[in-house]
Amino acid sequence: VWSKRRLPIRFKIKKKHFLLSEDWTFVNHGAFGAVLKEVLECNQAIQRYIELQPLRFLDRELFPLVVHSQKQIAEFVGCKASDIVFVENATTGTNSILNSLSFNEKSVIYCLDTTYGAVKKSMTEICKRTGATVQMENLTYPIASANDIISLVESTLCSRTTLAVFDHIPSNMGFVMPVQKLVEICHKRNVPVLIDGAHAIGTLDLNIPRIGCEYYVTNLHKWFCAAKGCAIMYVCPDLQDSIKALNVSHGSGYGFHAEHTFTGLKDYSPYISAQVALNFWIAIGPEVIRQRNSSLLNQAVQLLLEKWRSHTIAPIDMHASMCCAALPSAFYPSQEATYEMGENIQNILYHKYKIEIPIKCINGKLYCRISVHLYNEIEDY
Repeated sequence: VWSKRRLPIRFKIKKKHFLLSEDWTFVNHGAFGAVLKEVLECNQAIQRYIELQPLRFLDRELFPLVVHSQKQIAEFVGCKASDIVFVENATTGTNSILNSLSFNEKSVIYCLDTTYGAVKKSMTEICKRTGATVQMENLTYPIASANDIISLVESTLCSRTTLAVFDHIPSNMGFVMPVQKLVEICHKRNVPVLIDGAHAIGTLDLNIPRIGCEYYVTNLHKWFCAAKGCAIMYVCPDLQDSIKALNVSHGSGYGFHAEHTFTGLKDYSPYISAQVALNFWIAIGPEVIRQRNSSLLNQAVQLLLEKWRSHTIAPIDMHASMCCAALPSAFYPSQEATYEMGENIQNILYHKYKIEIPIKCINGKLYCRISVHLYNEIEDY
């Protein structure tokens, strides 16, 4: 039974609602998430139901079920249902948007070094095909405040930029970006904005229209704990006709929703079972969950910083459910850290200690990126 109440730090939720093995210390929810048991059970029940009469489901029942789920998720993120579509992941949504826009040799795509690696590769491919260029600006770490990000964008964004791409919560760094302010800066220079919010829903009090961007993508299978292969893509109403699905299928030519909802035969059950994840969040209370995770994150970070006498990559008040804490310099006393060093430490933690945690190499320094969700306790850190 789910109840809307304050969750104590030691609330034993792991066994009840998650399938995570007790043999592992899992502090890497930010990688691919972890599905709720109830969601997975619903998802598998849908899959079994489909196979009882596949044509009945695909021809007669699929669209109403997806639309119903879409309406509920839209309300949770402050949108009209007509302004979002389900996609398999944030990368799919990002690629749909990037591949639908018009770029040429005069085009500039603006981003920061915080941009997710797969998105960087997508932009590179766009530039190879169209002659456009990517302008990527680098932050200096550790950052002192969100003003460091704002100042960098204000001083480097040019008015001829075709599109600006920002993370809401950068995967490598884990801090929350001041996206609403960045959108304001861009719009003053007539630059449209795509926000990669892969880590946002379930971590932040997300209201997409309030941010003001033209395009937004977020994964439900990460912090929202939906089944794998469930995300949403938001496109502001006046631009929806220009954003095409990556797969051209039977919905092509019938509008934004038809084109993106049915992109060929695939597993649509994660879109439908997302309602079960939503029920979980509403029953307990989104703010209760977020406050609990934030409180535990602060405790875990403080513990590590005291033990290691180190620092975070950004002020703790810029974080929600993830944070990068610098490893002691004793790990690399006489040289800059490398990706290989971080990978070696991560592999030792994995193979020897059964600890699942990423070690990030950022500007020659090693950071461990800790994640906090409902199943974690302070002992994990």
